[in-house]
Amino acid sequence: MLSKGHINISDFKARVLEIVTEIARKGKEYVILRRGTPVARVVPFKPVPHRRLGSLKGQIETRGDIVHFDTSSEWESASK
Repeated sequence: MLSKGHINISDFKARVLEIVTEIARKGKEYVILRRGTPVARVVPFKPVPHRRLGSLKGQIETRGDIVHFDTSSEWESASK
């Protein structure tokens, strides 16, 4: 007899829709067995909340002064 939460791969294949629904509703986990050996674990999906503030930390580099800058050399009218 299998312990609770363990299921043979052939039974899993036959009942996959029922099992996935149970996992989603109840948060139950299943260990899939092939010839009595664990080969996979099916767990409920837990989304990671997206953080907007600070989400780019460490990915952007600031070079120079972003407040006071001079672009007059880049404009034709400013050089005359």
